[in-house]
Amino acid sequence: MNVERTDLPGIGTSHVVTTARGRRIGIVSHRSGRRDLVIYDKEDPDTSVVSVALSAEESNAVAEYLGTARIVEHLAELQRQVTGLVTEQLVIAPGSPYDGRTLGDTAARTRTGASIVAVLRGGTVHASPRPDFGLHAGDLIVVVGTAAGTEGVATLLTDG
Repeated sequence: MNVERTDLPGIGTSHVVTTARGRRIGIVSHRSGRRDLVIYDKEDPDTSVVSVALSAEESNAVAEYLGTARIVEHLAELQRQVTGLVTEQLVIAPGSPYDGRTLGDTAARTRTGASIVAVLRGGTVHASPRPDFGLHAGDLIVVVGTAAGTEGVATLLTDG
């Protein structure tokens, strides 16, 4: 898929994609933090038919939904291709021994053989988090590995 990126002097940046059906959809990212979701006219690709202003919170909610769906979709496809591979979504519960600690502190891969491939927090997807990434209660952790390995990460995040 081709994404057209255009700098808009004094405004921000526009990112536009053309769907398989020929519709142009864009996001205008204003310097103020506001985002506009724009659907362009089919007959005149430079004219918008609809423009919806989104607050930062609304933008994060849409991004979380789309980002989460894409990560889970990719992992599900990978799971279908590789026998024995499991993906799990685990929440860092309040009181977890890793609430407030780093991903590296878990030593999850070394201890369980499973990998933490993403963390979803506050509407933001953190793909491939580094060992110094801080974990917090409420984080949704995406884990990939064998069934035993992902179970091991669940136990690790709960019991330490």
